[in-house]
Amino acid sequence: MEEDAILQKSLKWLRDLSKGNISHELEALTLEGLQIVHAQKGSIHCNFVDPDGNWHVGAMATLIDDVAATAIYSVVDHKIRFNGGMMQEEVEIEAKVIGEKGRLTQVVVEVTRKGNRELIALGKQWMASDKKGMKPSQVSSKL
Repeated sequence: MEEDAILQKSLKWLRDLSKGNISHELEALTLEGLQIVHAQKGSIHCNFVDPDGNWHVGAMATLIDDVAATAIYSVVDHKIRFNGGMMQEEVEIEAKVIGEKGRLTQVVVEVTRKGNRELIALGKQWMASDKKGMKPSQVSSKL
């Protein structure tokens, strides 16, 4: 398939998600108002304003996931498969605070297969809070 056609297919997928034409209502609500500014193979640049002005961390994760998938799809044409099947398989999920800057705190989350600890997913994000918590150096973790 021609590169431009693959890119257009991935952008259509993201637009359809944001309009609620495919997937779940949650994604449509989360992506409502998303504007694609620039796209090329492997790179998507969007603008977004949360209409409620109170961006929930779950909505942020969904938005990041969907825009990231669009960038990947623009390269591999929707042939995405995560590390093996996940049906009825037990996984471990571990989150670790790794940094703070003012009111912002950064966390890394690893999802691994239980037993052999094979990495299945890795996420990193910043969150704002109203209260100061413990310093990353005071937190112990396997990560």
